[in-house]
Amino acid sequence: MRPVGVAALNAPARVQGVDLARGLAVLGMLAAHLLTIESFDPTRPETWIDIANGRSSILFATLAGVSIALLSAEPGSGGTRPQTGPALSLTRRRLVVRAVLIWLLGAALIATGVPVYVILPAYALLFLFGATLLTLRTPTLWITAAALAVVMPWVQPVLDALPIWQGESGSDLAALVGWHYPFPLWAAFLLAGMAAGRSDLRSVRTDLGLLLGGLAAVVVAGIGASVTTRALAAAPEGGSLGGCLQTVLTDAAHSGGLWEIIGSGGGALATLGACVLVCRTPVSAVLLPLRAVGSMPLTAYVGQLCVWALWAAAVLGDTGDLGGFRALDPFWPFALGTILACTAWALLWGRGPLERIVATLTRLLVPR
Repeated sequence: MRPVGVAALNAPARVQGVDLARGLAVLGMLAAHLLTIESFDPTRPETWIDIANGRSSILFATLAGVSIALLSAEPGSGGTRPQTGPALSLTRRRLVVRAVLIWLLGAALIATGVPVYVILPAYALLFLFGATLLTLRTPTLWITAAALAVVMPWVQPVLDALPIWQGESGSDLAALVGWHYPFPLWAAFLLAGMAAGRSDLRSVRTDLGLLLGGLAAVVVAGIGASVTTRALAAAPEGGSLGGCLQTVLTDAAHSGGLWEIIGSGGGALATLGACVLVCRTPVSAVLLPLRAVGSMPLTAYVGQLCVWALWAAAVLGDTGDLGGFRALDPFWPFALGTILACTAWALLWGRGPLERIVATLTRLLVPR
C-alpha cells in the first residue's frame, strides 16, 4: 500500500523541496488572483507581495518540468537517468493521457466564469511538449531552455498579433490553449525545470548551483531592464521599432519580455534550489503544511477556483465580478483553508484526491 501521513510526505523517494516550491507557487498564484497588489517598492514592505505576480505561475511551469523529469527517470537515479525501452514508452503515453485530463479540468474551470487566466490548458500543452523530449541529455535541455528564453521574447509579439486571436472566437481559443501563458515561450521554463530535475536534486552542489545561478539571472535581468528602460526613454521616438523594443526589453509581469523571462525563470530556479536546501534541515518538519499543499497542487488549484465560483455565485450572484469578490477579503480564508485542508488530507489519506483520480484514470487508459 502507498504510505500516508508524515511517512508519505517524508518518503525517501520524494524530493521534499519540490513539494515546498509547489506549495509556494500555488499560494502565490492565489495571492496574485485575490489581492489588489501595488507595484513592488523595496522601501515599502506592503508591496513585496508583488513578487508573486507573474512569478508564481512561472515557478509552477518550471516545476512541471521537474515533475516530468522525475516521473520519467529510472528508479533510484534521482532523476538523472531517463527511462528507456518499454518503460519510457509507457511513461510517454501516460503523460499524454495526463495532459488530456488536465486540459479537460482546465476547460471546466474556464466554464465557471471565474475571472482568472486558468493555467491548466497551458500546463497540459507543456506536458504534451515535454513528453516528446524525455530522452534529451541534461546539457541539451539547459542549452535549449536558454536559447528559447533569449529568442522567443522577440518572436512572441509576432505570434500574439496573428489574426487567429481576434474577435470572440479568438478570445475563446486563447483561453482554451492558455495563451496568457503562451506555450512556445513558456517551453523555456518547462525545459529548465526538466534540466534541473535531470541534474540530481539530491546533490547539494546541484541545489547551490540552482540557487546561485538563478539569483545571478535575476540580477542580470534587473540590471538589463534598468539599463534598457533608461536607454529607450532617452532615445528619440523610434516609431514601430521603438515600440517593439519596449515590448521585448521589459521585465513587467506577464509581459513575456526578455528580462521577465530571464529574471523570473532565474527566480524560479533559485526558489527551487533554496527550497530543496531548506528541506535538508529540521525546518522541513515545520514547513510540512506547505509541503502538503505542494504534494497535491492540482487539488489545491482546482479546489480554490471551485470554491471561488460557489462563493461568488452565492454572495454576489456573479462569478465574474473580480472587484466585488476581492472586496470580500477572501485571500486569508482561502490560503489558510487550503493549507489546513491539504494538510489534513495528506495526513489522513496521503495522495490528493484529484491526483489520485488522474493517476487512476491514466493507469486504466494506459495499462502496463
